[in-house]
Amino acid sequence: MTRQSERNSRFSRREFLAATGGLGVAGLAGCTQDNPSGDATDEPTEAGSDGSGSGGDGGSDGLSGDISIAGSSTVFPLASAMAERFEEQHSDVSISLQSTGSGGGFANYFCTGQTDFNNASRPIQPEEEEQCGGNDVEPVELKVATDALTVIVNNDNDFLGDGLTVEQLNEIWSAESPPETWADVNSEWPDEPLELYGPSDASGTYDYFHETVIGEEGGHRQDYSPTEQDRTIIQGVAGSEYAMGYLGFAYYSQNQDTVQAVPIKDGEGDYVEPSLDTALSGEYTPLSRPLFTYPKVSALEEEHIAEFARFWIENSTSESIVADEVGYVPLSEDERDEMLEKIDSAVGGSA
Repeated sequence: MTRQSERNSRFSRREFLAATGGLGVAGLAGCTQDNPSGDATDEPTEAGSDGSGSGGDGGSDGLSGDISIAGSSTVFPLASAMAERFEEQHSDVSISLQSTGSGGGFANYFCTGQTDFNNASRPIQPEEEEQCGGNDVEPVELKVATDALTVIVNNDNDFLGDGLTVEQLNEIWSAESPPETWADVNSEWPDEPLELYGPSDASGTYDYFHETVIGEEGGHRQDYSPTEQDRTIIQGVAGSEYAMGYLGFAYYSQNQDTVQAVPIKDGEGDYVEPSLDTALSGEYTPLSRPLFTYPKVSALEEEHIAEFARFWIENSTSESIVADEVGYVPLSEDERDEMLEKIDSAVGGSA
């Protein structure tokens, strides 16, 4: 599997839906956008309520320029929603988005100085920070939402009962003596081959699942179908009765009629379904996780980029955008204020 990035997302989410004619998952196979979300239906909060930010006058406030963003496919739909709204308010600002995977974005775009932001579904790694430092790229970590990483199976799967334990997930996905059939995991399950779909190793979702389910000392099995496009995981699982996959909650939430989510049991606890509520409460362990975007300090020196960063964080508490439209848990007001302080500190420190 090559780490091939998607083409720039230069048409809006409305145009994307119009182009696909409202088709379901199968109808999206020929598109390179990795965006499960629907049309925008709400008005955004104005960034920079202190007068520094976004009004509704298009480009009349003087903001102009390009913004380039790569990275996580999980964060992509949220970034897309924020970018569309910002461009609507600032017609002279052009935002390009690529879904490359967290690691692919850091290694190939952000840390080489080619992009202004990198989205990530896990924290930046020490080796990535070292690569960035070698190219005079200083990242600023901004939390933008919380995700409930979701394990999915085919709608005809009726043998899992209450769900899966973390131990069973480990057994299924571990490279050490991986089971070949469902019956190898539980003798009461069908003696049918496991058909597995998941993100490639360029993905932060892969990294997070590897760390929390398999463990840092273990290896992720490689005899599965890896992809950087989450809709391909949906398609694969929907097309086979004995398939399983994992991906970000937003993609599942937009395809709940196509596949089913698997409740997960961690230790001695109960089986817990992935949802915004269980991710927020902390019940859905260990698969609830923070999502990030990383602007570089030098990019924040440009007013239109700093204003977009503020705009995104200002709207990160929006239930209608983050939860209802995209499918993630919004930030709390305290988290929002902390992230805004990070932006202001970076801008002030680079002045």
